[in-house]
Amino acid sequence: MRILSLAFAGVLALAIPALAQTDHSGMAMPGDTAATTAFRAANDAMHMGMDIVFTDDADVDFVRAMIAHHQGAIDMAKVELEFGDDAEIRALAEGVIKAQEAEIAQMRAWLAKNGG
Repeated sequence: MRILSLAFAGVLALAIPALAQTDHSGMAMPGDTAATTAFRAANDAMHMGMDIVFTDDADVDFVRAMIAHHQGAIDMAKVELEFGDDAEIRALAEGVIKAQEAEIAQMRAWLAKNGG
């Protein structure tokens, strides 16, 4: 039991500094760049959107959560396009936006048709 307690204490010692750096408000933290602030906001909005009320219908719940997830990908890709410099990654971000927008449209149409 003592070994388990020491192991748990060690894990906490490593985790607490990481947790202290996490701000789930989407607000800028000291030292954040504009890009980091934008990424935080996109990430937080995605997680809030994915916090759905579950319906016990796996299909509906999947689609509703994935719409928010895909929107988060779009929002993060837009941050890349605003702040990123690498041509390959900017092209990837453009592809993400195009693909995710198409899938969101497909999922919204499915929800409209299936009463979600």
